[in-house]
Amino acid sequence: MPHAAHGAIALALLLAGSAAQADDNVLPLLPLSLDELLATPVTTASRHAEARERTPAHIIVITREQMRDRRYKNLADLLEDLPGVDFQRGTRSTQFNHFVFQGNVSNNKLLILLDGVRIDHPAGGKIPVAENFSLYFARQVEILYGPAAALYGADAVAGVINIITDRGGEAGSKISAGAGSYGSLEGNFLASGRFGEGIGLTAGAHYQKSDRAPLDEYYRKDFPKVAAGAKTAAEREDYVGDIGSRSFYARLDVGERLSVGYYQNRFRSLSSTGDRSSAVYFLDDAYWDTTIETWQARYKFELSPTLSSETLIDHSRYEVDPQSRYINTFTNFEDHGYDYAYGRRTGIEQNLAWRPNDRHTVLAGLGYRDYRAIETPDLPHPYDTSKSPGNQGMSYPNTSLPLQVYEANYRAWSGYLQWQAQWNPRFSTVAGLRHDWYSTYGNTTNPRLGAVWQALPGHFLKLAYGEAFRAPSPEESYSAFGSFNNAGNPIGTFRAPNANLLPEKSKTWSLTWDWRPTRRFNLVANAYLTEVDNVILTRRNDVPIQYIPGVVLSATESKQNSGSDRYSGFDLMPQWQVHLGGAWSADAWGSYSYVDGHFRETDDGPSLKQINIAQHKLKLGVTLRYQDWLTITPRLQWIGETTTGAINRPTNDRVRKTDAYTVASLHLGIHKLADDRLSLYLDIYNLFDKRYYAAHTSSSSAVMQAVPQQPRTVMATVEYRF
Repeated sequence: MPHAAHGAIALALLLAGSAAQADDNVLPLLPLSLDELLATPVTTASRHAEARERTPAHIIVITREQMRDRRYKNLADLLEDLPGVDFQRGTRSTQFNHFVFQGNVSNNKLLILLDGVRIDHPAGGKIPVAENFSLYFARQVEILYGPAAALYGADAVAGVINIITDRGGEAGSKISAGAGSYGSLEGNFLASGRFGEGIGLTAGAHYQKSDRAPLDEYYRKDFPKVAAGAKTAAEREDYVGDIGSRSFYARLDVGERLSVGYYQNRFRSLSSTGDRSSAVYFLDDAYWDTTIETWQARYKFELSPTLSSETLIDHSRYEVDPQSRYINTFTNFEDHGYDYAYGRRTGIEQNLAWRPNDRHTVLAGLGYRDYRAIETPDLPHPYDTSKSPGNQGMSYPNTSLPLQVYEANYRAWSGYLQWQAQWNPRFSTVAGLRHDWYSTYGNTTNPRLGAVWQALPGHFLKLAYGEAFRAPSPEESYSAFGSFNNAGNPIGTFRAPNANLLPEKSKTWSLTWDWRPTRRFNLVANAYLTEVDNVILTRRNDVPIQYIPGVVLSATESKQNSGSDRYSGFDLMPQWQVHLGGAWSADAWGSYSYVDGHFRETDDGPSLKQINIAQHKLKLGVTLRYQDWLTITPRLQWIGETTTGAINRPTNDRVRKTDAYTVASLHLGIHKLADDRLSLYLDIYNLFDKRYYAAHTSSSSAVMQAVPQQPRTVMATVEYRF
């Protein structure tokens, strides 16, 4: 962790003491009423606070109180419970969890923001979304469904998740610690205080680790000890699956105009995650370790009573620990599967908001971003970060062939304009346009149109159309790997780079019906249709390729623009608050989701079933509350049959679908102990100890198509608020 982060933690601990004297800093324990929840302003759809009924986009808001009661401790917990999301835990070696968002496969099609600033991969690649995205400091989380490229640019294809925090000094202070099954430990703190009238600072950190369950004991047939590499079956090691994460957050506000923030998260998991025992060694020291950190500063000022301005500067860095490595069939089970990747983005945006009257708002902005990325093939020893990419001096193992490390430097300019109009109290429209220019592949223009009509009191119809693009990441353009045997001959298929990738382009139509017949009940229905062209997939190369100096490879694959995707579906989302009698009340929520996805490689080619999509999903939950000191929250998910990476293969040697399953969790909370400052929580995941599987996305024989999931897991946590 940087020295600046250590200093900020020390300062935060001092702030916790000063904040302890302020009773009004204690986090509220009572939930928002449905009236208050639906009236909560949102910023994600328009970059400025507005009522949800003014935006044509479908938006879900999760408040601090809901996160606490439902025990959404991190972004993975929240995503797993969202409508339209297929969330597969522990299935991927480099990103651990994998998910599908309304048919859009992979997390590189969904932006993750912190107060409107990107905190995901700075160059657009895939990242772990797991315990590392802790939510201990969040005031609310806004989830926007559908494209948002007209406002946010590249990769806002499936939607946007925006984590909203309190201003510096307004968050309250707390500390928590928990322990549970399989050596699980976690803890966090948040300290907040004010200096004088105009300066507020909030800082916090979280830590988490878990050995996870010995899945070879719970799923014996899935992890047989078979011969692999130089090891016989009798010599094979036991399965291991530990993970660990930590994060740090700080926000400084000076007056009403200046805000400075820092965020870092780190996640470590084993690179054997999701692999068959015949194709990998399960070793504690063969892991994948990633760090993402983001600095941001924004300055707001009024140019006139109707014109406001915001200048935003941000810098983000992504890095894989040079000790990260694989030992598997792709490295010939030899210890030369080290990997390194680096990404950096620095940018500046100038945004303007003009409101000539109460009916019209015009938003505009210009931006510039500078990118740098490093991608390596499999390395014989760790990457030397003190040397330049071209000065590593490595050769491919078992050969004298020089090993090439790829470096990308590119730039992007952008400009957007959006007009919102409230034509009368019952009808409003939005029209927006954004143009992006990349030095790598040129121009892309993305419009956004929408309308909101209040048909009757409590009834809103929203119609939206948007286009978006996903920029090819350096991870896709320059990813390369492959091995040579002791005789210097190629082993199997090599991954070749492809610097000529074009962006994926998507179009989405959506219709949302928001119905609120009473003050205690709300029903939302969201239907959508998405079409994606220039889909980037892994494909075999038809001709021999020479990307390694001195050798022509006949068996290669690379990322290529291949065909189009089409997703259609709908989500039904009821929410209900009810008084049960006496001191008992209940907040109930749920969703039913249907999605159908197909891929077509050519216009006249066959339509193939998309992978990792469960057509039917049902998610239910209720928080039972006794006054404001006891909460009982059971949650249940029924996930229908889910396609796997083998669904389109003609052979029958692999799992094509994972079976439907039902899994439940139970979360108990006791509050208002120790002078209203202490809370105790008990979380039981997979309550009925169900044995079930998550779908994997790859069709490779090295990985499982159905990945075993955790058995029953228990966690106890104590939290103290200052």
